[in-house]
Amino acid sequence: MINKNIPLNPNQIVERKPFLLKPVGKDYLWGGNRLNDELTKDIDLIPLAETWECSVHPDGLSIIGSGIFQGKLLAQLLREHPDYLGTHPETSDTLPILIKFIDAKEDLSIQVHPNDVYAKKNEKGQLGKTEMWYVLDAEKDTYLIYGLYYDIDKEVLRNSIFDGTIEKYLQKVKVKKDDVYYIEAGTIHAIGAGALIVEIQENSNLTYRLYDYGRTDKRGEKRELHIDKALDAANLKGSSEPVQPMRVLKYCPGRASELLCRCKYFEVYRMLVNTECCRKMVDYKTDSESFHVLLCIDGCGVILMDDGDYICFFKGDCIFFPADSDRVRLHGNIKFLDVRG
Repeated sequence: MINKNIPLNPNQIVERKPFLLKPVGKDYLWGGNRLNDELTKDIDLIPLAETWECSVHPDGLSIIGSGIFQGKLLAQLLREHPDYLGTHPETSDTLPILIKFIDAKEDLSIQVHPNDVYAKKNEKGQLGKTEMWYVLDAEKDTYLIYGLYYDIDKEVLRNSIFDGTIEKYLQKVKVKKDDVYYIEAGTIHAIGAGALIVEIQENSNLTYRLYDYGRTDKRGEKRELHIDKALDAANLKGSSEPVQPMRVLKYCPGRASELLCRCKYFEVYRMLVNTECCRKMVDYKTDSESFHVLLCIDGCGVILMDDGDYICFFKGDCIFFPADSDRVRLHGNIKFLDVRG
């Protein structure tokens, strides 16, 4: 329940502690049960296709789950206290990212997201959507669709949608656990059945469906396609098969990290913490330039603060650190995605 009784007076905000976020669920028809079963989301939706873990988008607003602002909307807190976002130009107005878990029990639709220029011109000033996927788990034959095998004419692709032959033009890539994919706006793409994914993206909910396999929703109706806009926004050039980025772990006592993705919208690191094998806990804080979001993708642990306060967290939990945060100590055997604006 959202707590509307705690006032948000910026003059009263003196601490810069991290806090847990509570997600919003989505019951799209292709979803499964893994987000509840494996990540203990406890959201009463069947299927549970997505959880929006860190979001200020009006289609799914995250709620603060711990600390003095528990029960408040993250969007409201950041409007009242924008310095939590940091001084980086991309984070000066609003939270620029949206973080999701995605459980694809069935194939997602073939889709395209527009870039910022197209979106602002055609969608009342909304943002486009560039995104990154981190594969938490994948069944043996799971694949994703990433672009086209070769250049194609717009009308040829349009006709293939109507005659059901579009799949022969789509590049299929087998995926496995721990893979990383950068999906630039305009790329024709889809997540295949059997994938459990973390998606980090621009703060947008613009999706143009090209093809949906003729499926019907729970009312027996076919889902809307957006063929004209999708073809206008899509990159119709052939794509090379995506190659996994070179990843170099950097070690220090109790901690290791590696860069997964860096683009104009976000930076994503994978961070491994294991203080069970050393006597020293891991110090962690943010600088003044940007907020950080830690998404726990395995293990569990505790965040200890200098005043004795603490946060216990588990696999699937999402923790927001304001820019120029208080110094904390991390303890446990944990894997995080560390997302920065």
